[in-house]
Amino acid sequence: METARWWVEGWAVSRRLAAPVDVPWGMRIDVGGPRETVRHVLLGADATTARTLIASVAQPAVCIKGFLPAEVMDPWFPAADWQPVDPCFLMAVDLRPSRTRVPDGYTVTTATTGGVTTVRVLADDGSPAASGQAGLTTAVCVPDRISTEPAHQRRGLGTVVMAALTDAALAHGVSSGVLGATVQGRALYETLGWRALAPLTGYVSRGR
Repeated sequence: METARWWVEGWAVSRRLAAPVDVPWGMRIDVGGPRETVRHVLLGADATTARTLIASVAQPAVCIKGFLPAEVMDPWFPAADWQPVDPCFLMAVDLRPSRTRVPDGYTVTTATTGGVTTVRVLADDGSPAASGQAGLTTAVCVPDRISTEPAHQRRGLGTVVMAALTDAALAHGVSSGVLGATVQGRALYETLGWRALAPLTGYVSRGR
C-alpha cells in the first residue's frame, strides 16, 4: 500500500494540513473543516479493525476511506449513521514532460510555495477559466482540485492544468504522480496515461 500512503501524504500537503499520523488501521488526518473534521484512511486493515474504528465514531463529519470496492465496505457502515460519498479511484503515472499547447485566448500561471504548486488558466479578460493544485513530496506529485469553469469546458483546459502541474513537479525533481479521481476525472486522466490502481471508497458520519 505504499502508493496509497504516498497519496495520503501528498493530499495533506496540498490541503496545507498537518502530516498524517500512523494509526492501527492506517493513517489519520486532522482536516478541521465543517464538512470534514477528520479523515481516516484504511491501509490494509481487516474488517474487524475497520468495524472497531467505525463503531467508535459518534461525531458528525468524520470521513473514512479505503481502497476496496463499495460492495465489500458497505456492510461495515450502518446506513443510519454513515453517508457514502461519490466513488473514486486511486490512480498513478510516471510523469513525463508535457507538449500540451495552450488554446488561443488563454494564459497559464504556475507558482509553487510550501510544497504546493498552484496552476491557474485565465481568459483574455483576466477571468478564471480553470485551475488546479498539487502537493509535492519527496516521492510524488498529488494533483488535487482540478476544475474548469462551466463557460470554458470542452476546450482542453483540464489537460492544460495537468500538464502545467506535471512540468512543475518534474522541475522539482518529482517523477511520479498519484491522485484520487472521480468517475468523470478518471476518464480525463486515462487519456493522459494515468492508470487506475484501486477503487477509493468513502463514507462520512452523520453523527449519533
